[in-house]
Amino acid sequence: MGWTPLFLDMKDKKVLIVGSGEVGSRRAIRFLEADSQVIILGNQIDPELLAKGASLKPPQEAGKWAKWADLVVVASGDSKLNELVTDLAGDKLLNRADQPDEGNVIVPSSFFIGDVQISIFTQKKSPLMAREIRKKIEKVITVEDVIQLDLQNYTRKILKDKVKGQKNRRTYLYQLLEDEKIKKLLNEGKIEEAKSYVDEMINSR
Repeated sequence: MGWTPLFLDMKDKKVLIVGSGEVGSRRAIRFLEADSQVIILGNQIDPELLAKGASLKPPQEAGKWAKWADLVVVASGDSKLNELVTDLAGDKLLNRADQPDEGNVIVPSSFFIGDVQISIFTQKKSPLMAREIRKKIEKVITVEDVIQLDLQNYTRKILKDKVKGQKNRRTYLYQLLEDEKIKKLLNEGKIEEAKSYVDEMINSR
């Protein structure tokens, strides 16, 4: 297995999506939300995608738009078109929704809980199980966990100015993570009070 997870900055990147069905539309929405430039090869698309900024081009222009793209997503029900665009993509980033092993990019099941983005990849064994695993994760992660993320980010910025050495700052962050008063405040959703408490602790050291 050669796959490894990465997050790519897709802002302003050019994405060609072959196919305007359910899978192609989901891929299009994902990349539009990442502020990518999205062109869809097909005969028609959901007007919502056009409203979000996608452009529709005819399959006959596959060569032109494959050359234009930074990332090519193949997701149509036309196997001949899929193979044609795959060949045209050459060594570009390529996601094959129909045959993942033929591409070099996987678009995993992904979702947000607050500012935490979680992606699930089942080695192409079961999309159904990816959805079931997602449901279990959503039940485990609490509001306190999400708020703790903001507090840790806030604390890290202060510690960079107040505490020398990455190891010392990490030790301090772990102490705050286990602090019972902070846990109580976060459980009650009192993020600003938790920040004030952190300020007091750091300034009094």
